Amino acid sequence: MSRAERQNNGPHRNLDRQGAADQKAELVRKMREKTGGAESAGQTGDDTAQG
Repeated sequence: MSRAERQNNGPHRNLDRQGAADQKAELVRKMREKTGGAESAGQTGDDTAQG
């Protein structure tokens, strides 16, 4: 087991993060459809910049 895996940073964690990002993108898309895209458009830039 590698050092990264022992620290819970293994490849499985990257897959979990990708899955969470996919879920978030889907949620944002649904919210934009509800609001017409005008209100939530400015909020996504802040969240994606943290990655």
